[in-house]
Amino acid sequence: MLRHTHRSATAFPDELQKSLTASAPDANLQTLASLDDGDMPMPVEAPGDISHRWQDPIIETLVPEGGCVLDLGCGDGKLLSRLMRTKHACAQGVEFDQESVLRCIESGVPVFHGDLDDGLRGFPNASVDVVILEETLQTLRRPVPVLDEMLRVGRRSVVSFPNFAHWKVRQAFGQGGRMPVTAALPHMWHNTPNIHLCSIRDFVDWAASADVRILEAYVLADGLSRVLREGDNLMAAEALFVLDRI
Repeated sequence: MLRHTHRSATAFPDELQKSLTASAPDANLQTLASLDDGDMPMPVEAPGDISHRWQDPIIETLVPEGGCVLDLGCGDGKLLSRLMRTKHACAQGVEFDQESVLRCIESGVPVFHGDLDDGLRGFPNASVDVVILEETLQTLRRPVPVLDEMLRVGRRSVVSFPNFAHWKVRQAFGQGGRMPVTAALPHMWHNTPNIHLCSIRDFVDWAASADVRILEAYVLADGLSRVLREGDNLMAAEALFVLDRI
């Protein structure tokens, strides 16, 4: 059972950001060998399993009552439907997959069919309270321009992604010699939609270089949704960051 330990928003600690951007290795072969790999590769969990929606309760706390929300790569619209119901949000989704667009329409979720790599030219600056990019970053052809557009359009941006430096991923490479298959990365090498994978440290490096401020950060680690802390580049399977532009 997935547990949540979400706490009220606090500033992202400078010490943690410095640690994550440090050049020193955060693990070695002995460290990886000491971790349990008995359940690798992990089975693919059924769609809708709670571990695939761990970000949603966190995102819900970030949306103001009656706020304007834009979900990029909204899928079947479950998150937007939830926000429309619980926060009376003015919601808009963008989705490329035609079947998912139809499911949004059937559910009453406003959506338009579009490719995120084409940008968000129809949205004025700072016109949305919260822009969401949930588990979509790694599938984009041009992730940085999409992030830039999010930060332009949204007063706050929420980005989540699988952490490619998770210890199970490292074990799959280091000990198994194969592309990793985990709950966060369930596809085989030949059918994966993921083309721009990154680690937590990679993402924090980008934020520092792009003058992007990290307001909050959370992870999914060992079935627990919690605030990001020291060592999570190794221990966290997925991460969520709340951002704005400095």
